[in-house]
Amino acid sequence: MDIMKNKLKVCIFGGTGYTGVELIRLLVNHPHVEIYQITSRKDKGKRVDEIYPSFRGILNNLFVSPEDADLKNVDIVFFATPNGIAMNYADSLISDGKIVIDLAADFRIKDKDVWEKWYGMKHKSPNLIDQAVYGLPEINRDIIKKSKLIANPGCYPTAIQLALIPLLKKKLINPTSIIADAKSGISGAGKNPELKLLMSEAEEDFRAYGIGGHRHLPEIEENLANICGDDIKLTFIPHLVPMIRGIHATVYVDCIEDFNAEEIFESFYEDEPFVDIMPADMPPNTKSVRASNFCRISFHKEKASNRLIIFSVIDNLMKGAAGQAVQNMNIMMDWPEPTGINLLLSLIHI
Repeated sequence: MDIMKNKLKVCIFGGTGYTGVELIRLLVNHPHVEIYQITSRKDKGKRVDEIYPSFRGILNNLFVSPEDADLKNVDIVFFATPNGIAMNYADSLISDGKIVIDLAADFRIKDKDVWEKWYGMKHKSPNLIDQAVYGLPEINRDIIKKSKLIANPGCYPTAIQLALIPLLKKKLINPTSIIADAKSGISGAGKNPELKLLMSEAEEDFRAYGIGGHRHLPEIEENLANICGDDIKLTFIPHLVPMIRGIHATVYVDCIEDFNAEEIFESFYEDEPFVDIMPADMPPNTKSVRASNFCRISFHKEKASNRLIIFSVIDNLMKGAAGQAVQNMNIMMDWPEPTGINLLLSLIHI
């Protein structure tokens, strides 16, 4: 099949989760893509537009069980599934010439022992760990183009790393005294029936979690160290806030020398379609990136110290998940990166 002349057939594993339906929202109007199959164990046999009526008249697919998915006739498989699922399929898919984009954490960390410690399970495809490319387009675009296996970054890691990379690469800040104070909407936990994640419980509440160590910490430290060549020490505390979607990261760094942060960031991200550098002292808000693939960044320099405060916001379901996954697909297929992403449709379910 010549996938440059024909529409790319994709399968979405886990199509009823928040990131899965966000993928559907983007791919259903992508000019080069046909949504071939969408899997769901719970809703197999049901029409997609029965579960999500906003797709009525747009998409007539039935959900199929993962076991019944026709993977021989697809070109690319997106895994919008819990951690530990994609690694069971990736080896055979890649052997069959398919492209795999995993929105979970199965291939984000290169150190297998570290991954198994933090995720509490044995890795089923350790032979693919080195082959997987960390899908942060702003840094790894050239190797993403050549890859068959993409580890889509986590939502917190995307917001935090984009706030730090320009300064770390230029050796302008202390890499061992970084503090990231980050907040997420409740959709970041997925469709989890846990009581504290119900909006009636989260409303009027604000709490820190993962204070003993969050799974995204080793991902951030390892990838920043690989990118910047320094050992990274990060204090990272995530918080749950009573909103549905969005990430707000406030990152505190100690400057080694004086520099103009606005010039550094604008120069570094000058050609990036989805990074917006705002003026200093104009902190971005999460609503400004809702349902978009943008990361908006600003900063504030403390006058009485050498500390710089960086503000970074993304939509956790877009630049933190589905939007970045589609951006990676576009890079791999040599399509313009905004293709299918900049259509801010009304099909927003949460």
